[in-house]
Amino acid sequence: MYVYKVAIVGAGTMGAQIAQVISFAGLPVVLTDMTPALAQRGVEMVRRLYQARVEKGKMTPEQLEEKMLLVSATVGAEAFKDVDLVIEAVPEQLELKRQVLRDLDAACSPGAVLASNTSALSISALGAVTRRPGKVLGLHFFNPAYAMPLVEVIPGLATEADTVGDIVSFVESIRKVPIVVKECAGFLVNRLLMAYLNEAVLCLQEGAASMKDIEQEMTAFGMPVGPFTLLDSVGLDVAYDVARILHESYGPRMAPAPLLAALVQAGRLGLKSGRGFYEYGGPETGDVERLIEQVRRETGSARTTWKSSRLLLAMVNEAALALQEGIAAAREIDLAMVAGTGFPTDKEGPLHYADRLGIEHVLHELEDHTRALGPRFWPAPILRRMVAANFTGRQAGRGFFTY
Repeated sequence: MYVYKVAIVGAGTMGAQIAQVISFAGLPVVLTDMTPALAQRGVEMVRRLYQARVEKGKMTPEQLEEKMLLVSATVGAEAFKDVDLVIEAVPEQLELKRQVLRDLDAACSPGAVLASNTSALSISALGAVTRRPGKVLGLHFFNPAYAMPLVEVIPGLATEADTVGDIVSFVESIRKVPIVVKECAGFLVNRLLMAYLNEAVLCLQEGAASMKDIEQEMTAFGMPVGPFTLLDSVGLDVAYDVARILHESYGPRMAPAPLLAALVQAGRLGLKSGRGFYEYGGPETGDVERLIEQVRRETGSARTTWKSSRLLLAMVNEAALALQEGIAAAREIDLAMVAGTGFPTDKEGPLHYADRLGIEHVLHELEDHTRALGPRFWPAPILRRMVAANFTGRQAGRGFFTY
C-alpha cells in the first residue's frame, strides 16, 4: 500500500508538527479536532512553522504557500473518507485514545491504517477495540517533529507484517528514520530516557548535587541539554505520566522520583506553565528548594553521593535489558538514542558507550550503585554472561558489537 493522503486527529502542537513534516514531503494532510476552530488553529500552527523557515532563508514565501495548499482542516467523518493513513495525536489517556480508534474504525475505509502517536500506551490495547487490529500500530514522532529525525514504529500483537512494511516505507518517504520496536511499556526511547531523567531527579532530591552541577556535567558529556531543562521542555506532567506507566510495568526500579510528583502537584509543569525546575519569565521563588526539603522530610531521603554514572549507567542498564528482551537489536537501540534524544554521536549510543567503558567496568559500577542506592541498579543478566564469556567490549574486540 502506498500512502497518498493522511489525516491527523488532534490539531495541537504534535499534530500540527506532524502535519508540517508530512506536507513538507509533498503529501496532502487533513487536520481534524473537536471543533472547526481547533482544527483551523492547527493549520495556523503549521503556517507558523513554515514561516519560521522563510525567516531563516530556508524557503521562499511562494514555496510556503505551495506547501500550505496541501494542509486543510475538516471536522467529522468527511475528514477520513479518502485517506490511507490516520495518525491520532490526542492527549495521552488510554480510554480517550481507544474511543478515537473506535470512531476512526467506523469512519475510515477498510484498507486505511490507523496509527497512534502515543509515547507509552499499549498498541495492542488500542488495536483490540477496532475491527482491523492488523492495521493498527504505533507511530511515535518525537518533539519537535520537524527537527527530530527518529520515528518509532511499534506493531501490536495483532499488527500484520505488511502494515509494518508499508508504514516503514511511508516514514522513509517523509525523510525520517524509522526504527521498528517490539511493543513494551514506554517502547524504546522513552523507556531508556526516563531511567536517565528519573535518576537525575533522585540525585537532586537526595542532595547528591545541585541542578547546575548535574546539568553542566551532562552537557559536558555531550547531551544537547541538561536533564532538568529537558524535563521542563517535555512537560513534567507528561514525564510523570510516562514514569507511572513504566513503574506499573517494570516495578520498583522505575518508581517515579517523589520530587517529580511533588512538582507536578504544585503546578510546576515546565515551560508550558511558566515554571518547572526553572522559572520562565519571572523571578526565582525558591519553590523548588522548598519542595526538595519537603520531599526529603516526607521520604526520609538520606544524602547520597554524586556520580554521573548514576544517570548514564541507568540508561545503559535499561538498554541492556531492552536488548535482552528483544525490543530492538543493538544497532537500532543506539541509533534510536542518538536520533531520538541527542545522545552524543561521538559516543555512538549507550551500548557502544558501554563497550568503550568495558562491560566488566559497567558491571562493577552497577554493583556498587546497587549496594549504595538500592536494587534499581541491579545489573541486567546479560552483562554477567558477557563478562563470563569475555565479551567485555572494545578492548576485547567484542562486546555488544564486534570490533
